[in-house]
Amino acid sequence: MSERIWTAALVVIGDEILSGRTQDKNVAQLASWLNVQGIRLAEVRIVADVEDAIVEAVNTLRARNDYLFTTGGIGPTHDDITVDAIAAALSIGVEVHPDARAILERYYETRGGLTEARLRMARVPSGATLIENRVSGAPGIRIGNIFVMAGVPHITAGMLDALTGTLEGGRPVRSATLGCWVAESEVADTLRSVEKDHRGDGGEVSIGSYPFFRDGRTGANFVVRSPDPERLEACVADLATRLADLGYPTTRDGI
Repeated sequence: MSERIWTAALVVIGDEILSGRTQDKNVAQLASWLNVQGIRLAEVRIVADVEDAIVEAVNTLRARNDYLFTTGGIGPTHDDITVDAIAAALSIGVEVHPDARAILERYYETRGGLTEARLRMARVPSGATLIENRVSGAPGIRIGNIFVMAGVPHITAGMLDALTGTLEGGRPVRSATLGCWVAESEVADTLRSVEKDHRGDGGEVSIGSYPFFRDGRTGANFVVRSPDPERLEACVADLATRLADLGYPTTRDGI
């Protein structure tokens, strides 16, 4: 019987990401955090600050994954439309959450008070609950299997910390790396064969190949992933042996 694999998707929202003015860092940190929760980040989509685009992405990705995360577009300005787009995707209204309002009133009490613009950060899709934000006051939002978070990476990190241990998932995926001075095309069949021999019914092992060119030489790092430590080590040992037999010795932990 194959093991249940829990998946999540991420919608990165913001014109500044698509224009290149801002480099997204949330994909990597969310993927790492999810892995510890036993959940795999299965897909990522980047969309502009356009309601129809957000609605389409949210409804598509939430339907085929256990969880959907969004980052960006929940600030105080006119182009922060994520809350309205999430509500539209779910065909529900928007309301000011009383707890969010109280949090913001306390946070801004010595920072100029709670203005109408700042109050926008208390708006949530009807029926939503809050994700604690210890960094800047304005909370994240959870509704159903959707988690709406800030776009600023260190604020997102704080929200993820608040969610740690609260999501149902499977076993964390472990990984091990073998580095090798070889063109990946030379050993593609070997990689495929080793992965097939160790996958099992549930596809518990995968091998990723990451080529590089360094010091005038071509090489690759092969990353083996599995939630099963014994299966992982068996696959790594087998791959190292087969590559050595072909005349390509490997370096554990990569080159």
